[in-house]
Amino acid sequence: MALIKEESEDIKIEDAITAKQEDAEEQTDLIALKEETQELDETEEKDHCEKHHDFVTEKHNRSQTKKKVSLQKRAQKTGSRSRFTCKQCAKSFSQHEHLKIHMRIHTGEKPFTCQQCGKSFDQKRAFTVHMKIHTDSTFTCQQCGKCYSRKENLRYHMRVHTGEKPFICKHCGKGFTRRGSLESHVRIHTGVKPYTCSQCGRSFDQLGNLNVHMRIHTGENPFSCPQCEKSFSRKGNLEVHMRIHTGESPYTCQLCGISFTQKGNLNIHMRLHTGEKPFTCQLCTKSFTYRRDLKRHLQIHSGKKSQRRPVWQEKVELKEKVWKKKMHNQPREPQPYEDCQAQSIQEYE
Repeated sequence: MALIKEESEDIKIEDAITAKQEDAEEQTDLIALKEETQELDETEEKDHCEKHHDFVTEKHNRSQTKKKVSLQKRAQKTGSRSRFTCKQCAKSFSQHEHLKIHMRIHTGEKPFTCQQCGKSFDQKRAFTVHMKIHTDSTFTCQQCGKCYSRKENLRYHMRVHTGEKPFICKHCGKGFTRRGSLESHVRIHTGVKPYTCSQCGRSFDQLGNLNVHMRIHTGENPFSCPQCEKSFSRKGNLEVHMRIHTGESPYTCQLCGISFTQKGNLNIHMRLHTGEKPFTCQLCTKSFTYRRDLKRHLQIHSGKKSQRRPVWQEKVELKEKVWKKKMHNQPREPQPYEDCQAQSIQEYE
């Protein structure tokens, strides 16, 4: 639920900020023009009281000329409003500062950090909106009690309960609760990757993936284990690691009862039941259950001598064979092979 709340804060934030910045610039121009006009009018009135009519007329003509020049300058400024262009996505801005703010989307820079929850933002406006979560949550979901600082965010959240998915992918028909989620999904079909690492040039389809990738260059591991002080770049990796300490294996095979610490390991294990062999040799069309077996098989074609496998790996494979034999002999009462740990079935790539 927290993920839904946080993701909603970033919806269309760039467009909203850019629009406000452009509006603010136009308002500044209008205010400056009004002040200039007012100042000139006051000067004319003063001159009218102190000097002769002919002299006042001459001043008035000069003031009108100044007004025309000023308006021409304003028009020139407006005409060159989009002279700063992003080299990565070709989006244009009227001020260099606006371009700098926009570039944070591509670089992943987030200079505004919440001191209460640690979440960072690339724009001050987004940070300000986020802070209302901690200080002013006035919109509450009547079904689960979750609070939001904006009515729009509550409306998005309610789709979780109603199942409404108004944004449909035209390529595959998949539905989404948010337009931003649909836009991210469409990149799977189009192959567009607008977020590029400034250090190595690798591109990503989502900003969050770029932010995580940047930790490779910075060495940042913000998620630390409280029991062994080991650090991780991803929160999900820490959660999986914690199961080593807790002994938790939440993913259980419904056919044989074996449990795993990771869902991916359960999916790999299920191939034993389904007989799926997704890894096929392109030279002889022989198929394998695990990628490691395909790699070992390819050495036959290349003429390379296969390296001896670790003893523990041989034991695991032996237990798998024993278990398969039991399954074959007792198909109606499948039994788990003995002492199989969650980490035994892993795909070594």
